[in-house]
Amino acid sequence: MKNLLFVFLFSFILSAGQTFACTNYLITKGASADGSTMISYAADSHVLYGELYHWSAGAYPAGTMMDIYEWDTGKFLGKIEQAQRTYNVIGNMNEHQVAIGETTYGGLGELGSQSGAIMDYGSLIYITLQRAKTAREAIRIMGELVEKYGYYSSGESFSIADKNEVWIMEMIGKGEGNKGAVWVAVKIPDGYVSGHANQARIQTFPLADKKTSITDEMYKYIDKETISCIYSHEVISFAKEKGLFDGADKDFSFSDTYAPVDFGGARFCEIRVWSMFREVSDDMDKYTEYVAGHDLTNRMPLYIKPNRKITVQDMMHFMRNSLQGTKFDMANDIGAGPFKCPYRWRPLTFEVDGETYVNERATVTQQTGFSFVTQSRSWLPDEIGGIIWFSVDDAGSTVYTPIYSSSRSVPETFAVGNGGMMEWSDNSAFWVFSQVSNFAYTRYNLIHPEIAAKQDSLETAYVAKVKEIDTEAQELYEYDKTQVIYFLSDFSASNADQLTMCWKKFYQYLFMKYMDGNVKKVNPSQRNPDLEQPGYGDEWNKKIADDNGEILKMTGSMAH
Repeated sequence: MKNLLFVFLFSFILSAGQTFACTNYLITKGASADGSTMISYAADSHVLYGELYHWSAGAYPAGTMMDIYEWDTGKFLGKIEQAQRTYNVIGNMNEHQVAIGETTYGGLGELGSQSGAIMDYGSLIYITLQRAKTAREAIRIMGELVEKYGYYSSGESFSIADKNEVWIMEMIGKGEGNKGAVWVAVKIPDGYVSGHANQARIQTFPLADKKTSITDEMYKYIDKETISCIYSHEVISFAKEKGLFDGADKDFSFSDTYAPVDFGGARFCEIRVWSMFREVSDDMDKYTEYVAGHDLTNRMPLYIKPNRKITVQDMMHFMRNSLQGTKFDMANDIGAGPFKCPYRWRPLTFEVDGETYVNERATVTQQTGFSFVTQSRSWLPDEIGGIIWFSVDDAGSTVYTPIYSSSRSVPETFAVGNGGMMEWSDNSAFWVFSQVSNFAYTRYNLIHPEIAAKQDSLETAYVAKVKEIDTEAQELYEYDKTQVIYFLSDFSASNADQLTMCWKKFYQYLFMKYMDGNVKKVNPSQRNPDLEQPGYGDEWNKKIADDNGEILKMTGSMAH
């Protein structure tokens, strides 16, 4: 069974097709600097075009049906009953400050297909956001949808947050011949942080007592504050029926049963969680051999208590982690080239003389379609409290722009349909940001510092601006709640569109300065700019000389 998992997980990770390879970080109220709950998400796929989704709120007659298309491929899966009332959704957050992210972990291959199923993981997220007012309600809706309509996808971890709580929910289908999924959801304790990145992380979990039995009537108890773990009633019995587990219920581990960790799960997935944990904890070095894939018994905890309060800009920083400062830092080996680029082009593994080697899989990666950080703020009305800080392309070279989740419109430069993965648009944020990032890859240690400085300047300004907008919106809220929504919609769209135009000019500046291997600087006292030619640097020149010095060596006098 473990070999079957290994094949399934690796086929998922190595795929250059539609399957996603993502990262989520989860921050509770007590762990954040301002008391907001936060989740982050990077949607990583070589063929995902970054754009900002939007569903307007609506009302529907009883019996209305809606078509379901698989989010990854656009394949028609079937029809489900539409809710009579739906809520406004911007990206992965709705007008009630509920936010949902995901990462695919795959799990046991035999549970990866289910004929006739309608609900894929992407549809599950966006339909739930249109129907849920709280994280607990979202868990209930997701459980009901897969039970009624079947689960089309493989194993998924979901981050689910509202303005008071943050949950991690892990789900896997029942395989061919069965309908629905088994799952467990755990509330992250207040004051703690968590994360997941394509490896199931929930192991053992508290079982319900007789007073709060999670059976077929489990949803009766879902809103009790004392309940911090919710699970499908078959999550253990199904594993026993399939011969996957035969111990006592109290010893049941979701991850070890349905998605046991292997080398790939640790080295390519858990390492992303570890990279964030080590930034907020002094106790993560003991898991270095685990995330290296060498000691799979020493698993990291599901959540940890951070050594400081986390800001929204910290979250943006976490999404840009390249394993810097660790032995896995890709800027320190020959693969980084002369300009210390901490990226590796895929495939993820390669062979030399019969041995297989890996390219590290850091959180920051070139193939990100879009990423975000959500903030749900309980001290503000829902119309003002929810913000999704949204960006497109590689998080390392992009800028997060604030979009209020009550917004009723989408910035033109981020809108669905403005360009595509094989359709150029000069007015598309995705293509503008991709131009900058791909130019930076060519001479990373020279160009990227300018990008990082520009990022920090803009994002710091946006954080300050949001405080001003919040104040104006609260004053307006006292008189006209509807007008607040349009005010915040206008700010969100105009700020994002202005950012795209700013970044387009920034690309033009970078291109002129660094074209042709040179570094130019305007000199006001003369017509032509000052010119530097930094070349490859002493360290790389030495490598060239060692490799091909006999051919390149100069002899005799130099001709003029």
